[in-house]
Amino acid sequence: QVQLVESGGGLVQTGGSLRLSCAASGRTFSKNAMGWFRLAPGKEREFVAAISWSGGNTYYADSVKGRFTISRDNAKNTVYLEMNSLKLEDTAVYYCAAHGSGSYFVTDDYDYWGQGTQVTVSS
Repeated sequence: QVQLVESGGGLVQTGGSLRLSCAASGRTFSKNAMGWFRLAPGKEREFVAAISWSGGNTYYADSVKGRFTISRDNAKNTVYLEMNSLKLEDTAVYYCAAHGSGSYFVTDDYDYWGQGTQVTVSS
């Protein structure tokens, strides 16, 4: 079992930045790839970014590539999402998740999910 708790969301103006954190507890965190997803009103949950268990490989949705950076600190059991140049369309609830098996881009291939943190970008 892995418990995930996100933090760092909030209200920010367009062009601003936020850093989300996801603290993990439970079984060994360092053996899981981790991902961030988001859910906006009226839309399906979508992949944002993922990072391999070692941190050596990262993956991004095209919509955030070049603006968001995923990282992890296995000593602290924490994964981060640095979000820069935020746009109105980035407004969503952001979830971190622990990958199980299969694709990093598919929600069903993640076994554990946090409760989410709201990010609101205003003009």
